[in-house]
Amino acid sequence: MSRKNVLWVDEATLAKDLRSRVYIVTGANSGVGLETTRQLVKQGGHVVMACRRPDAGEEAAKSFAGLDGSYEVMRLDLADLQSVRDFAAEFLRNYDRLDGLVCNAGLANLTNELERTKDGFELTFGVSYFGHFLLTELLLDLLKASAPSRIVLLSSVAHAGSPRNRPRVHLDDLKYETREVKNLAIYNEAKVANILYAMELADRLEGTGVTAYSVHPGWARSNFDKGGSLGVRVMLTLMKLTVYPFVTDSNEESAQTTLHCLLSDDAPSHSGEYFSQHSVLYRDKECRRGGWPMESPNPNARDMETARKLVEASYGLVGLERE
Repeated sequence: MSRKNVLWVDEATLAKDLRSRVYIVTGANSGVGLETTRQLVKQGGHVVMACRRPDAGEEAAKSFAGLDGSYEVMRLDLADLQSVRDFAAEFLRNYDRLDGLVCNAGLANLTNELERTKDGFELTFGVSYFGHFLLTELLLDLLKASAPSRIVLLSSVAHAGSPRNRPRVHLDDLKYETREVKNLAIYNEAKVANILYAMELADRLEGTGVTAYSVHPGWARSNFDKGGSLGVRVMLTLMKLTVYPFVTDSNEESAQTTLHCLLSDDAPSHSGEYFSQHSVLYRDKECRRGGWPMESPNPNARDMETARKLVEASYGLVGLERE
């Protein structure tokens, strides 16, 4: 048990029999995604590990030896919408149910240089939001057919900002065509987008048996950053060698919030809400203990009108038609 104020999934939930259940976890080869996958397999579930590098997924999955469940590694590159479409098509050919979709993968481009996905989105926003948006929409019919089923979208404490600077989604420039590139500001905006998308999904799917959640997993010890200046890399290295063990959460601890939303009996009563592990990074002190669920301190992450406009715009940007 951690000495920190970690929120833990109860033992009864982690003892549920998940045999016959099927899950997808993106970015399942490392960090929070790997620990989430490991627990689902431990409980007898079958997990499709959606990884950009399948070889890394296969290597990570060796650690599942002796567990009750099963897995399959499939390639998914969230920076390439055709890869997302190919993944979804292959999954739908091979599986007739989907009990849970965990949109876990993400990155933070720390270079302050504009990098784009294959489809022209800014890289951080494209991977963290647009790739997962398309994946989720392509799998919604199967999720409905498999209900009760759940969708978990990873957000971050970073979405909250500070009382003086609350991140928001810029609907007028979602592709960063006119704005100045500021690395962490883009990351923060993408995490606001994920919260808004979970809200919109919950509203749209009410009564279908499909529920959706956004989560802050904690300050996980994951290597999600990309690049960065020499100064940034040195700072991160020093932090990992000094303060990280005292203020960050292990990947097992950081997987708890996702697992709660995915498996607990209580979560479906809070579809569309934001769930947070504890975090010293909240600028709003009252939020630091986290909550399952808790209200985001950022009003821009609680605006349903913006959420609906974001989803409407996203359909067009990823090439989908609204039914």
